Amino acid sequence: MLTESAGHLILLMAPMGSGKNALKDAAKQAYPEIVFLVSCTTRTPRPGEVEGREYYFLSRDVFMEKVHAGEFVEWAEFGGNLYGTLKSEILEPLEEGRVVLNEIELQGVEQLRALIPKENRTVVYIEAGDWEALRERALKRAPMSDEELEKRHARYLIERESKKIADVIIENYDGGLAAAQKAFVDLVGGVIERCKK
Repeated sequence: MLTESAGHLILLMAPMGSGKNALKDAAKQAYPEIVFLVSCTTRTPRPGEVEGREYYFLSRDVFMEKVHAGEFVEWAEFGGNLYGTLKSEILEPLEEGRVVLNEIELQGVEQLRALIPKENRTVVYIEAGDWEALRERALKRAPMSDEELEKRHARYLIERESKKIADVIIENYDGGLAAAQKAFVDLVGGVIERCKK
């Protein structure tokens, strides 16, 4: 477990179409000193995604090699794909006292909550509406097969239940993006100030 004197981990958790990237981009612009983690995944890149920016896109075999080598601080399977956070990406900046932001799946949040003391982490959930609203948003962003939508819906149902473990809930309903971005940027700013003390 990380010591309490280390930095702070902000874990961002939300269903698809809830505006995670828009909130992350606003925080990145306001506080470029934050460490934005890049997770690994076995899913196929979506149009416009860049290797090493959104994710490290790995084959299942390579991912499992890293699992067996103990390279992940957490990993999970969701919707038929593997997702994981490399130790090298997270522990060093936290030990240096920096603020680290990671978008993560529910299973990963549960694993990290066991590793990182409560004083050094904040779990943020983005509430953006019911399945139909999120489905519509996601389909405007990129086409998806019925099979992919079915997997996303199953994931949505699980992640809706996970809202109760969040420390902070930010609302991002249609038309409320600017207020959601401000709330998230304010939260990040407060964490940075606490880490300076």
